[in-house]
Amino acid sequence: MAQGQPGGLPPPNAGGPAAPMAPSHAATSKPPAAKPPVLPAPHGSKAQRPPHHAPAPVVAPPPPPAPAPEPPKPDPAASAPKQGSVTQLPLPRFAALRSDEVNLRAGPGTRYPIDWVYKRRDLPVQIEREFEVWRLVSDPDGVRGWVHQATLTGRRSFVVRGEMQTMRKSADDAASPVAMLKPGVVGRVLSCAAGADWCEVQVTDYRGYLRREGFWGTYPGEAVN
Repeated sequence: MAQGQPGGLPPPNAGGPAAPMAPSHAATSKPPAAKPPVLPAPHGSKAQRPPHHAPAPVVAPPPPPAPAPEPPKPDPAASAPKQGSVTQLPLPRFAALRSDEVNLRAGPGTRYPIDWVYKRRDLPVQIEREFEVWRLVSDPDGVRGWVHQATLTGRRSFVVRGEMQTMRKSADDAASPVAMLKPGVVGRVLSCAAGADWCEVQVTDYRGYLRREGFWGTYPGEAVN
């Protein structure tokens, strides 16, 4: 009887041919080449050409552009400045509150409710419409309503808007300051040259010049005498 291997293990090559031995070191494989990124065409760029082996599509030429229509003729009535139906004065235009108590109503008449009561004499308002003795006005904050013509005056005024403004001795940023005006200060416009960036103004006993962009109460480039 044949002697087995120690521990009951089968003899070499028992049960079939021996498995091939692994190589002494692992074979190194070359990593696959990285694919180049695909970049989208910039917005508005021309389309790329098709591959050389594909026939290019036939594109019909665009039709000739249609002749441009003649510009409409200006309407003299539309370009003419608007005038008030009562005073024949231009609209819109600036005015100022005559007293320290002015009622702003929802409509042109005493039967309409009072929406606001102004307590600021000389506050500038803009007249937008006229109806008999009533005027539709808007204030510096855009609030609109009707006031009686007797509560308005044609005297020109202004209110400081935005940041604090410097009243200067002359119409020059380098001129010496006369007073510092906080937002909400109301004063009178004495004069503005046509197209000028500065206006001569007065607040209580102080007179000087303010940049037009720093207050509300005149139109850009408007002449005020």
